[in-house]
Amino acid sequence: MEMSFLSKNSVDFKLENPEDAVLLFGTQDKFLLLLENQLGVEINYRGEMVQILSDDETSAKRAKKALLALQVLVLRGMTLQTSDVLIASKMVLQDDIENFTALYEVELTKDAAGKSIRLKNLVQKIYVDSVKTHDIVFGIGPAGTGKTFLAVVMAVQALRNGVVKRIILTRPAVEAGESLGFLPGDLQEKVDPYLRPVYDALFTILGKTATERMMERGIIEIAPLAYMRGRTLDDAFVILDEAQNTTSMQMKMFLTRLGFNSKMIVNGDVSQIDLPSRVKSGLVDAKDKLGHVHAIDFVYFTAKDVVRHPVVAEIIKAYE
Repeated sequence: MEMSFLSKNSVDFKLENPEDAVLLFGTQDKFLLLLENQLGVEINYRGEMVQILSDDETSAKRAKKALLALQVLVLRGMTLQTSDVLIASKMVLQDDIENFTALYEVELTKDAAGKSIRLKNLVQKIYVDSVKTHDIVFGIGPAGTGKTFLAVVMAVQALRNGVVKRIILTRPAVEAGESLGFLPGDLQEKVDPYLRPVYDALFTILGKTATERMMERGIIEIAPLAYMRGRTLDDAFVILDEAQNTTSMQMKMFLTRLGFNSKMIVNGDVSQIDLPSRVKSGLVDAKDKLGHVHAIDFVYFTAKDVVRHPVVAEIIKAYE
């Protein structure tokens, strides 16, 4: 890009390896354009010299920190993705950029295609660490923060490591403005579409064939919440999704299914409750009643932790 000196605030630095420029800046400078948009700066480079221009000196310095952090990943031989640039942008805006490279030092597992699955923000790290040290963890926050996907990743990891013998995934059969009774098919066919995010996560991590084989053998069970009644779930990793749509009694029923050598993750978004207005959400009730229980932890995600397209976070903020 052409060097320009239109701004009084200019921050310069040298690339460690000028030949890495295309890896750092992206094809047709797409990563640079993304950083410019996210951080409100203009970035120019020629050879090994990079110049960051901004009306605001703080923004220019932030952009430099983000680029230096991304350069560390390139020097380690990693191929940058758009999501990496977005994570760096978010973390530098939150003054967390010093923790950026640490997220990439822990590989949670590999997906079915052999690609590494890593954490995408500090709240995800808190969530994962909490699951390691607590029997029951509540993940509360908006869609797009990775709660369901990470829960499935940790469940698969526990299964692969022999920590548990099976994975159980469930959710209440409540949907906005719809009654399951009016949908065609048996109960499993009715509930399956609502468990699509869970299936998608399993297919990504294990592959479709392996997932279906494990379901046939009962190693992975996907069922509506009503199927949990009367059971004790030993040696299992149990995930309750869309927990905001449980009633208080359903939540109590579910939590008391916990057996020996088992873990539970309860995920939900208290801003997306589809219950009748007079019915208190079991997730809200549990938050009020169980905060003091030592073996239970609550991890809160916000719109700034959304790991989808950047406009998704803006949409969530607007609706809040």
